[in-house]
Amino acid sequence: MDESGGSGQPRSGSDEAPERPAGQSAPADDTARPEPKPSDNRPAPHTPADGATPARTDPSLGHQPPAPTEPPADHRTATPTEPTRQHPDPSADHGTPARPEPRADTAPAAAFRSDDAAGAPTPAGDRKPPQRPKEPGGGILMGRPFGVPVYVAPSWFLVAALITWVFGGQLDRVLPELGNARYLVSLFFAVAFYASVLVHELAHTIAALRFKLPVRRIQLQFFGGVSEIEKESETPGREFVLAFVGPLLSLVLAGVFYVALQTVEPGTVPGVLLAGLMISNLIVAAFNLLPGLPLDGGRMLRAVVWKITGKPMTGTVAAAWVGRALAVSVLIGLPLLTQSGALGTGAEDLGGMDTVTDALLAAILAAIIWTGAGNSLRMARLREHLPELRARNLTRRAVPVQTDTPLSEALRRANDAGARALVVVDAEGEPLSLVREAAIVGVPEHRRPWVAVSGLAQELTDGMRVSAELAGEDLLDALRAAPATEYLVVEDSGEIYGVLSAADVERAFVKAMARPS
Repeated sequence: MDESGGSGQPRSGSDEAPERPAGQSAPADDTARPEPKPSDNRPAPHTPADGATPARTDPSLGHQPPAPTEPPADHRTATPTEPTRQHPDPSADHGTPARPEPRADTAPAAAFRSDDAAGAPTPAGDRKPPQRPKEPGGGILMGRPFGVPVYVAPSWFLVAALITWVFGGQLDRVLPELGNARYLVSLFFAVAFYASVLVHELAHTIAALRFKLPVRRIQLQFFGGVSEIEKESETPGREFVLAFVGPLLSLVLAGVFYVALQTVEPGTVPGVLLAGLMISNLIVAAFNLLPGLPLDGGRMLRAVVWKITGKPMTGTVAAAWVGRALAVSVLIGLPLLTQSGALGTGAEDLGGMDTVTDALLAAILAAIIWTGAGNSLRMARLREHLPELRARNLTRRAVPVQTDTPLSEALRRANDAGARALVVVDAEGEPLSLVREAAIVGVPEHRRPWVAVSGLAQELTDGMRVSAELAGEDLLDALRAAPATEYLVVEDSGEIYGVLSAADVERAFVKAMARPS
């Protein structure tokens, strides 16, 4: 089955919405705003900055499709401004940066603010270097086959108890002599069944790794399991293979259990367990082959339509609507099949509670399939807009200053140039560090003439230099690899282009998610 989030959505180490220090500017819009002065102590309006890709839960036992990667969570919200190409001149005072043509969709750059209603940030000397995002959780870590963490979600214990109870009742009819020991046998069946589900998910994982697609984790949960694959397949052929290997392995397991069943005596505990595992794996394979998202069959249908039309979005739309039709069919058809006895149970054996249970199960499955299909469509539309996230378009205007420049003088130059960022350079104009906006806010205005910018700067690392040509998922991947609040944007020639704020990228990411296709 498939689940996005994304894609295998785009991830930061935190799923919580980051807080923005007060005193930073609200997002820019199409209406020009007057440039505030450093002494303006009005509180800035708060702007939500939650760029996390919404997770989805699917009812099948397949893999999760790639979700666009989230922008880093280590940031402060600030107003995006027009980019500028910098040409530091070691003989000049670095006060006036070169200005490119202003973008039509942004307001003039806002000046640095001095208010700090939320409290002063950590002093420069106490700042810790950026940390990599924590590995995603998702339950109890069971192991790392092929380097991919496998988690058991808390909901698994609920379904394991349910399987133990239901299968125990079946054993009481077939092997009444077991007594209460039947529940121990049933628990073993539940664990063995989910072990076969894990094999199903590992098939998706191995195929993804073979195609060099990163897999975030495997999670076993209430309705089976998901393999969270973070990127989309490059070709429809790979997409088809990636989706098909899961049901194929379930069919292979069913065959293995059938062969093993021939070697044991019918009516025994091993015989009942092997028969149950054979049937359950057949059901898993058949259910996942249904041609609708978010199931594996839906991914296969998407790949076929993609191959025919040459447009992955067309395949996603077709498979998503088939998935919604499938959800309606499950909601109506499953109770009818059960009542008719087509699933192997006579209608006369069904009571009122069984009818309610079947209807409830059908409603849950239908809701999960419908939601999963909608989320798959939503993530596909988001991926259409991801190329619009370009470092060049989101970069802030920056002023290069030398290490001993007083903060007040640096801010004056930035305000005169309409800039929102400071780059500390050496005598030859080579960039050394970036002055964090949060650190500037923490310095009282009366102390700024005696504070050098070097004391507020964060040393540049290789990961904090990004190309102005980066866009889409490549840009998000670069930011995830080295979480920071600001990044130095450079041309391919090495020239300074400006400073990119992670908050600006996140805001653009959120806007892309909100836009229709």
